[in-house]
Amino acid sequence: MDIEEIKRLLQAALLDCDITVESEGSHLNVSVVGEVFAGKRAVARQQLVYGALNEQIASGAVHAVNMKLYTPAEWQAA
Repeated sequence: MDIEEIKRLLQAALLDCDITVESEGSHLNVSVVGEVFAGKRAVARQQLVYGALNEQIASGAVHAVNMKLYTPAEWQAA
């Protein structure tokens, strides 16, 4: 799976977010910073990412996704 394609899928689903994607074969490392996560617990945040990548996960093109998901305030504090 092409990293740029994954990034485009995430950008379409997670508007106005800063997104970084790294790949190790079918394993992805994804970092997303955006207000879209404000007020959401970890599981709800992850569901947004999984929703954007559902077809790629179902097809086996993506096997695992390691996520770091922050609001801008959380990112600044980290």
